[in-house]
Amino acid sequence: MLFDPVLSQWSDLLFEATLVVLLLALVFSTLEYAARRVARLGTGVLTTVGSGSDRPAEEPVDPPSTEQPGTRTRADRYGRIGIALTVLAVGTHIGSIVLRGLAAYRWPLGNMYEFTSAFCLMAVVVWLVLVRNYPGLRSAGAFVLTPIVLLMFLTGTVLYLQAAPVLPALQSYWIIVHVTTITTASGMLLVPGVSSVLFLLTRSDRFAGRLPSADLLDRLAYRVTVLAFPLYTFGIITGAIWAEAAWNRFWGWDPKETVAFVAWVLYAAYLHARATSGWRSTRAAWINVLGFATIVFNLFFINMVVAGLHSYAGF
Repeated sequence: MLFDPVLSQWSDLLFEATLVVLLLALVFSTLEYAARRVARLGTGVLTTVGSGSDRPAEEPVDPPSTEQPGTRTRADRYGRIGIALTVLAVGTHIGSIVLRGLAAYRWPLGNMYEFTSAFCLMAVVVWLVLVRNYPGLRSAGAFVLTPIVLLMFLTGTVLYLQAAPVLPALQSYWIIVHVTTITTASGMLLVPGVSSVLFLLTRSDRFAGRLPSADLLDRLAYRVTVLAFPLYTFGIITGAIWAEAAWNRFWGWDPKETVAFVAWVLYAAYLHARATSGWRSTRAAWINVLGFATIVFNLFFINMVVAGLHSYAGF
């Protein structure tokens, strides 16, 4: 079989390193959240900033500290370590994907293992960009990294496939255009999905004041979805063009095509609801969560359980 075993091994090692580093980042992000929560509960401070403002939120307000001026709080130190580890994980993850492609002599998005790996990478990159521009979001890092770490674990165990050339049906330049676009859009949509879940949680007294403001979460979920939706639309269109070239029809209501279209309708409904009076907040957030749940359903259940024309990608 045509592949480079040495590069493939290094790719696998970098993937495993990425998973370990992301797990450590999750631990420190959780410690940051716990430290902020304990400090606020101990002093009665339950205020976060960023609500009602269109500017990037500052760090959540910490309670008065006995530390000397200029020193960082424990929560801030945990958070910065978590972000630094996440940046390191992006570097090792990119290396893993690049070496995977070089090992197999092809574009590294030919099966479920590679698709889900790139999906997680894009989600982490979007998260880091948002935290860079909206520092107040950092306290939600544990909630964003948890599904990513779980997906990475499943990718490296259940979905793992050895590097190898793809089947003839996938040997087309359309794999670069279509699959890359769908992967990018889907990974981007993970962050709005989590943001909408957190937005709904802020309605509960149990979480109120311990997460970024509801206004900030809702605003960012909308803005990232606005960017990802056209990419997702383009991915569906290029998939139809590729289907016509490969199967002599643009659309055949294959299970994966059908669920992808359902997800597209849900996101279109979310964007419409977000701009509609009376649906802007809670109802729109539920539609966004349902849209991302549909993408995850399409990624795992449809690919791994339901037989269809897209089953050749393997898992």
